Amino acid sequence: MTPEARVQAAIDILDQINDGDPAERALTNWSRRSRYAGSKDRAAIRDLVFSALRKWRSTAALGGAETGRGRMIGLLRQDGVALETVFTGNRFAPDPLRAEELEGGTQPSDAAAMDLPDWVWEKFKSDLGDRAADAAQVLRDRAPVTLRVNTLKGDVSAAQSRLLSEGIVTRANPKSATALTVEEGQRKVAQSDAYQSGLVELQDASSQAIVDALPDRQPQNILDYCAGGGGKSLALAARFPDARITAHDAFSQRMKDIPARASRAGATVKIANKAEGWFDLVFCDVPCSGSGTWRRAPEAKWRFSPDDLQDLVETQAEILRIASELVSEGGLLAYATCSILDDENTKQIDRFLADNPQWHVVKSEFYLPDTDGDGFFVTILTRD
Repeated sequence: MTPEARVQAAIDILDQINDGDPAERALTNWSRRSRYAGSKDRAAIRDLVFSALRKWRSTAALGGAETGRGRMIGLLRQDGVALETVFTGNRFAPDPLRAEELEGGTQPSDAAAMDLPDWVWEKFKSDLGDRAADAAQVLRDRAPVTLRVNTLKGDVSAAQSRLLSEGIVTRANPKSATALTVEEGQRKVAQSDAYQSGLVELQDASSQAIVDALPDRQPQNILDYCAGGGGKSLALAARFPDARITAHDAFSQRMKDIPARASRAGATVKIANKAEGWFDLVFCDVPCSGSGTWRRAPEAKWRFSPDDLQDLVETQAEILRIASELVSEGGLLAYATCSILDDENTKQIDRFLADNPQWHVVKSEFYLPDTDGDGFFVTILTRD
């Protein structure tokens, strides 16, 4: 496909998304209809679509229309592309620009310039202060591809050497001693021997850092209470190789891949559909807005509402209450989110402490999204 044809394909897919289709479904449906498209074409079109999703409001303003065409015009304008070289009307290319499109759209301002819903931008400003604009701008760009070196299988140096031999260039990531940022060969990772053998896992650096933040004491019995696909369970297994790791999730189907992932990683993780007993460490990476990771799932920020936030806050509070009752005497409770909103982070902890004065904070860490990692929050608590 020509670059112009890729733009037209992105326009068509964005129109489907605008009509209410989830992005992944729209992309899949297009792929099924377009068997002629090669892997590079699909990757390039996906990048265009997700760039427009991250910049949904600003591209519409600059393109003068809330359509796939308008947003692609706006995106290309932002990127400094000469529009007349793309909108040629040639075979498979978008139609030539109309007079009103040539005149240009409007310069976005305030929340539109930040590519956030109005109410979320107000939350960013109140919660983050002078850091709000930087955080919002980072969420408008692609996230880095980051790996966790599985120390059950090897060290960082060995992982970098093996990845390099497969054409994957990495650099050390400052957020975690086990984190490597992929600088070249990102699309090769999943098929690489380093990944297939369990030496490395795909995991954001801030996500690794919140496991690093746990105290150096050696817990013997660990519960990953909101385990999901098991990324934190595997990181905990590597951080505490002598501990017994139990994974639990309210929706057990989410954990279906953990046994295979644990086997590949050389870890032992017990699956528990019901969390019971006592644990030296209960780790709760709770359901949240995902606001620190919105560049990875940009649709989420456009579908997120104040009511959604309130529902999440209540769910998080209930998880904290239940999880705290599973912590043994002298044990630790870790509460984590991939959110950068105070309601889900410090305010949630303050609420828990007000209701449970026997608990106190051991340590807190907060990471804003940046070029090295996503936004994450963790607080580690213990009882008096």
